[in-house]
Amino acid sequence: MPIQGFRARAVDVANRIGEKLIRLVDGYFGRRSLVGDHTFFNQVDFPWIAEVEADMPAIRKELDDVLRYHDDLPNFQDISTDQYSITDDDNWKTFFFYAYGYKAGDNADRCPATAGALAKIPGMTSAMFSILSPGKHIPPHGGPYKGVLRYHLGLMVPGAPGSCRIRVGNDIRPWVEGKSLVFDDTWEHEAWNDSDSTRVVLFVDFKRPLRGVARIFNEVVLKLIGFSPFIQDARARHNNWEKKWESVRNRDRAA
Repeated sequence: MPIQGFRARAVDVANRIGEKLIRLVDGYFGRRSLVGDHTFFNQVDFPWIAEVEADMPAIRKELDDVLRYHDDLPNFQDISTDQYSITDDDNWKTFFFYAYGYKAGDNADRCPATAGALAKIPGMTSAMFSILSPGKHIPPHGGPYKGVLRYHLGLMVPGAPGSCRIRVGNDIRPWVEGKSLVFDDTWEHEAWNDSDSTRVVLFVDFKRPLRGVARIFNEVVLKLIGFSPFIQDARARHNNWEKKWESVRNRDRAA
């Protein structure tokens, strides 16, 4: 067998083994979850949500300042290249605060109320402003790892009720300003902004509450993810954007 064919076969076998392992881990975490295994979760299981929602007016004020630079913000795929499979235009902007142990210090310093709210979320691993342009549709896709849950706080939700919405599995929920959603992104999900204005949510991943050994195992895996080439590449890309961002801000200060 030619060496190229051998490598291709080896990669295929490795991918299939990896997929099986992920399915096993997902099933294990689902069984060991302290909050059940659902598409969307009951918010009474997360008492910190009320505290974060109370900070929404201050977070929104900081967001308004960030959005003055909307066109200079990075597209999601510019930071996380794996997102090219679901978005390749300029209609999904981001403003990162954290990603698996990496803190975007300048962004956090610029938005102290937001950073303070994020500190109230137990096990927070990643956080950003997620900014969808009018008419943007994020196609069906699924997250890779059941060790985290996803939290959204509606910050800017335009249009008629339901114009801005997300489907997780067979369940569809609208975003509402000042209100929260918690869901498992390993289910197939997709999102729509069918309004004529920008939709923004505070987008957070946090550690799934697990019992016993599963919790310890999850801690180890999440630590390893933070050292992975994927996260390191995203960190380098974000650092490069921060340099451009600083030049834009300096230009405005000089104007």
